[in-house]
Amino acid sequence: MPTGVAMRDVREQLFTAAERILLRAGPSGLTSRAVTTEAGCAKGVLHRHFADFDAFLAELVLDRIGRIDAQAVALRDSAGTGTVAGNLTGALTGVFESVAVAIVGLITFRDELRARLRQTRPAGIPLLAEATTMIASYLAAEREMGRIAVDADVDTLALTLIGTAHLLYAGREGAPPEAGAVEKVVTTVMADVVQRRLL
Repeated sequence: MPTGVAMRDVREQLFTAAERILLRAGPSGLTSRAVTTEAGCAKGVLHRHFADFDAFLAELVLDRIGRIDAQAVALRDSAGTGTVAGNLTGALTGVFESVAVAIVGLITFRDELRARLRQTRPAGIPLLAEATTMIASYLAAEREMGRIAVDADVDTLALTLIGTAHLLYAGREGAPPEAGAVEKVVTTVMADVVQRRLL
């Protein structure tokens, strides 16, 4: 981008460029130069908005966590509607068909980024921890409505669903798993607590 031409919503343009690189080249391909080149701006633009590259990456992760927070509200609001398996399948697909798997890989890859994130998120893997909380909160609402067993361990169910979905999506070259594969996992994990609600 020529000098003197204003970029609109610089942060989001840089974040979007970083996501494209992550999806295309993985964490090792993500450099400040690659991001600014992808965004079509001078390298100095990134450093005017962020203290350093790891600060940029930490803000990227926190921004994407904010998106999961928004998804959590929508998922919780869906409690009592549709089917539990359908709602969970949609939520897991929404989380893992985004750039979340690539961001988890980035967090694992960069020690300094992990250290910065630990300052505000001391437990769990960022993004996955928030997705787990989202699922547990939804399941608690469904339990209160009697759509799953009253003794359902929603925290363990949420961990199981997030862990299994992450394994389905991680390390894939090309297309994500078919929706049927995610639904099969959800149906299997939830079968006992859905059936026992009727007893």
